Amino acid sequence: MKVSTFVYPWDVNGDPEAPDRIAALGVDQVTLASAYHSTRALTPRHPRRRIVTAEHAAVYYPMDDDRWAGRQLRPCPAGDWAPGDAYGEAAEALHGAGLEVHTWVILAHNSRMGAEHPETSVVNAYGDRYPWAPCIAQPATRAYLTGLAAEAAVRPGAAGTELESLGWYGLQHLHAHDKTAGVAPGDAGQYLMALCFCPDCRAGYGEQGLDADELAAAVREALEPLWRGTGDDAGWPTVEKLLGEPVAAATRAWRDGRARALQEEAVTAVRAAAPAGFQVLLHADPVPYHCGANAGVDPAHVLSVADGVVVPCAGGTALLAPFAEHAREDTVLAANFGVVSGMGGSPGTLAADAERARALGATELRLYHAGLASDGDLAAVRAALR
Repeated sequence: MKVSTFVYPWDVNGDPEAPDRIAALGVDQVTLASAYHSTRALTPRHPRRRIVTAEHAAVYYPMDDDRWAGRQLRPCPAGDWAPGDAYGEAAEALHGAGLEVHTWVILAHNSRMGAEHPETSVVNAYGDRYPWAPCIAQPATRAYLTGLAAEAAVRPGAAGTELESLGWYGLQHLHAHDKTAGVAPGDAGQYLMALCFCPDCRAGYGEQGLDADELAAAVREALEPLWRGTGDDAGWPTVEKLLGEPVAAATRAWRDGRARALQEEAVTAVRAAAPAGFQVLLHADPVPYHCGANAGVDPAHVLSVADGVVVPCAGGTALLAPFAEHAREDTVLAANFGVVSGMGGSPGTLAADAERARALGATELRLYHAGLASDGDLAAVRAALR
């Protein structure tokens, strides 16, 4: 199985030993961040630093000014954590170690956009804005995301891309000093708290025969048992029970349609900018109403659009099966495993996990994350890949 590990440019730049150390893991490829959200990251082996603070969502290469001229929504360059063409510098070093490089592009997850342009954010049924979650139904946001996908994906020398957060984002964020775990929302609560009531979405619900004010009131009422700690959660059937099946279906029709169209537009834009043979994968969850970094998708649809998917397997490999049912002979089905013990990963079971993934149809592995892992974690990865 082909194996790739995720890496940030700052894991490589300034550390001449990093490319060979990554190659020595036994991986074939590196998935290198070219556009990423704000983060605070450890660099446990870097000769000059131990902590990188990426203060805001940014691109790690020089932007094409002509592409973004006159646009209100445009990417931000990185600060001193990834200056200049940080992506290009790291990619060149990794190529020098014999590694194939693909881009890693974060899309609909951008707190700086929400702070500078609050009108772009998802608005929940209570009127609260989610500044980390751009509403993907808004035309200006969609144009920004499509342009960013094409530019950040197709970097010089890249053989492919992995597009993350290409869909709806909701309540879940792991925001700085997050204090939202007092009540567990479950699948149904996450969906209800993710329903957007910005002007574009309110109009979209109207197209589906819903009154947006009545829907917002129904969502607030449906969430009351959650706040009291008395609600049950059976996933989508609970949403149908709380809103009524016709109303629940109408919300899905609006949201699923917007997400599918965005995925089609973004992949089309990437392919138009890319050389022949360029691979396009989406980070994806096979439950269409799910939100987050692994966008909820319809497996049959997304595999008709992209070359394959990267599937989260931290909680097991069950999410692979729905994609495998619709895979073609050339479909890439990459199982994504955490290998950072301190972040819940399990590098010691990687070999067994990989075999389970292969049995369910996985064709490749993704390892999160070579730059963040300890020496012990990396040693376990090397042993597993041997």
